[in-house]
Amino acid sequence: MTDNPKNYKVTAFLSVQTRWQAELERLRQIALESGLAEDLKWGKPCYSLGGGNVAILFSFKKSCAIGFLKGSILPDPKGALISPGEHSQAMRMLKFTIVEKIAQQEPLIRAFLLEAIKAEAEGREVPFAESSEPELPEELLRRMDELPVLKTAFEALTPGRRRAYAIYFSGAKQAKTREDRVEKYIPVILEGKG
Repeated sequence: MTDNPKNYKVTAFLSVQTRWQAELERLRQIALESGLAEDLKWGKPCYSLGGGNVAILFSFKKSCAIGFLKGSILPDPKGALISPGEHSQAMRMLKFTIVEKIAQQEPLIRAFLLEAIKAEAEGREVPFAESSEPELPEELLRRMDELPVLKTAFEALTPGRRRAYAIYFSGAKQAKTREDRVEKYIPVILEGKG
């Protein structure tokens, strides 16, 4: 595969990283060498094939990662790929804390990239499990009764965004924390954002 030119937005993004800069640069190099197009999407370096997203780089507090957007359908006989969260159906990732580990696992990273590119080129899709809408917390329902415009805006969100809000709001153990979360995101919901 040919080397792709670096996207200036990704270069700017990586230049200001205070954590995992060297690791992200190395993961970027590997992704570019795979022939994927590079762009900054969702505020992160993203790599695509013919408009289909294949891989994305993450910077977390305790690690960085390369994520494969259709990772759940990639062959992974050794179980190296991890799910980013308990509700993730498609994304799988490899996490790193030092450049040396990336160098050590470079053949594995490249193999997953090739499989991810193949899956995208073949148009393979992740078989998403049917999921019911989670129950909305009382704190959100109360605010929807008080603000009908909030209920309308919430119902206009995509099913995935409604689900994400329900999981996030309900995830707090204390009622006060649930109330605070709902209040904080009312303006965001009214704007139709996730």
